[in-house]
Amino acid sequence: MNLKSGLFQSGKNQDRIHYEDERATSLLTNMLIEHLPKLFYKPIVIICIGTDRSTGDCLGPLIGTSIKKELSLFHVYGTLKDPVHAVNLEETIQYIKEKHRNPFIIAIDACLGRFKSVGYMEVAKGSIKPGAGVNKELPEVGDMHITGIVNISGYMEFLVLQNTRLHLVMSMADIIAIGIIEAEKVYLEKRITVRRNWMANQDTAIN
Repeated sequence: MNLKSGLFQSGKNQDRIHYEDERATSLLTNMLIEHLPKLFYKPIVIICIGTDRSTGDCLGPLIGTSIKKELSLFHVYGTLKDPVHAVNLEETIQYIKEKHRNPFIIAIDACLGRFKSVGYMEVAKGSIKPGAGVNKELPEVGDMHITGIVNISGYMEFLVLQNTRLHLVMSMADIIAIGIIEAEKVYLEKRITVRRNWMANQDTAIN
């Protein structure tokens, strides 16, 4: 679980989505596609950070469990059965770097923020620093990240996480999971098209 220090930016390039927005899934899918690498040979790794021992911090494991069996191209770490959390995050990052050559990592985590931001999800470039919301020193992770603001920051964050509504967390998890699954379909199709065009060009050059 990480901490958002301020409100999301707004504007033409929308970077936040409220979980009650009817367009939430399609918006999130499009944001993911925009941020995924254009080099289609790079392995895509998704780290779903959190624990099932805390209602507010189970966003990541819920998503990981939902998408792990549905994805054919992206690699998923962090589920309800095998969570990635404060104890094993560094070990997991090291394992991913050893197993996948130069991976593009998507980090997913719950976070705390301002009252008006609760219920919003963000897709953005760059890493996140898990554990910041509960004063834990963990390594930054991710070439891009997806976060969901599940509750209010500022006071006794650990107890706030324990008293977060499960309905909110599960609603956000469903939207993010479907968005990832749909984004992978589009990304896979693009990858197939690029490879098909490359092979056609090779055949043309030979002939």
